Amino acid sequence: MGHVLIVEDDADSARMMAALVSKEGFSAAIAPTLQAARRMIAMQMPQVILLDLQLPDGLGLSLCEDAELTGRCEIVLMTAHASLETSIRALRLGAVDYLIKPVNPGHLRGILARRMPPSVLQAELGTLRAGWEATGRFGQMTGRSEPMQRVYEQVASVAGTAISVFITGESGTGKELVARTVHDLSRRRAQPFLAVNCGAISPHLIESEIFGHEKGSFTGAERQHIGFFERAHGGTLFLDEITEMPPLLQVKLLRVLETGSFMRVGSTELRFTDVRIVAATNRDPEQAVAAGLMREDLLYRLNVFPLHLPPLRDRLDDLPVLVDHFLDEIARREGTHKPILPDALQRLSQYRWPGNVRELRNVLQRAYVMAGDGPITAEWLPRNTLASPAATEAPVAVPPPPAGVPGAEDSEAPTLEIPVGTSLADVERRVILATFAHYQQQRERTAAALGVSVKTLYNKLKEYGD
Repeated sequence: MGHVLIVEDDADSARMMAALVSKEGFSAAIAPTLQAARRMIAMQMPQVILLDLQLPDGLGLSLCEDAELTGRCEIVLMTAHASLETSIRALRLGAVDYLIKPVNPGHLRGILARRMPPSVLQAELGTLRAGWEATGRFGQMTGRSEPMQRVYEQVASVAGTAISVFITGESGTGKELVARTVHDLSRRRAQPFLAVNCGAISPHLIESEIFGHEKGSFTGAERQHIGFFERAHGGTLFLDEITEMPPLLQVKLLRVLETGSFMRVGSTELRFTDVRIVAATNRDPEQAVAAGLMREDLLYRLNVFPLHLPPLRDRLDDLPVLVDHFLDEIARREGTHKPILPDALQRLSQYRWPGNVRELRNVLQRAYVMAGDGPITAEWLPRNTLASPAATEAPVAVPPPPAGVPGAEDSEAPTLEIPVGTSLADVERRVILATFAHYQQQRERTAAALGVSVKTLYNKLKEYGD
């Protein structure tokens, strides 16, 4: 049986929470002041402390500043004055979660069910770091470069808390892998991890997909549908391409983040959910706000712990370990291991990787197939290289046709001449349109060559008016 200390000066609230705690099989003690709390902690170390923010003899946050205490038990902040800044400060001081008063019994049950001594999480992180040094893998992520080491340190710091994480980075950098690693290292690991691509769902259906709907709530709603927020209860919900979510739905999402409550489409019944949100976008968040694609208050609410993923071109030191990882993955699936020759690895290191790690995986899959029974050579690898800083003109090659396309084996890809100093947005536009023309306006082949999804290509072409 675990022990819970309730630090709360409101006697009725304290007794109510003690009853809830006892119902979950824990012993409970009540302290109305900080002084009383410290005295009770000296007599019996609790596994969980439910800590009120405002107490007669000071702020509850002062208890979070005791490093020895936060290393031995979980501190959960309780407040009727829900301030995002206060909650963030408490979480960064070592509190693992926070509850809004009046306390929702379901949320409290979830916190007690997920309890895990901080020392256990620290031991797991130590094991993970040792494994990374040997294999180059950290959870779901792969790499040994300095930029990735910074990412690992951030993930290790935030995973054990309840803080919302906002991941930014170009398409193909592995944002979902970061989200999964955060979940796998968290206290919510035994509960669901669900991923939603906000840009891949029709604007007319996304509210129903996220919040669910009742039977008959709209034309075609032939049965009740449970949305992502309900299915992810107790776990983590990954909202990818959050800037593609319709503005009206962003308002409803903000309410869920602030109150934990929502209603299914076609229902008047208020429902509660306990999920951790990890959001991601390949856009610059501030530019998305300026362009009207994202509400500023939603960005403020999600961007509690910003985490930026570097593009592959900024972590080329990771190419050997990434190549080994993907080739091992392919070998397990296909049953045959094929080595890669040094000249092929050199070719890969000279490529600019606009599609990042996702493109690298696709390139290696194609090279593996075309290698036949031999090793992987440079023959089937992309040819355009990183631009030289001293050059006055930077050649950007349109990717070659995929394997199996007539003329792929004996034709060189056409090139574009783009002056140094051209904006990245304009470079992207020129390359996409030129590649689209090269493949005779075939979206699937163009998207495959560029290493992006068909949906992303569609959105880009729509933006360019093509």
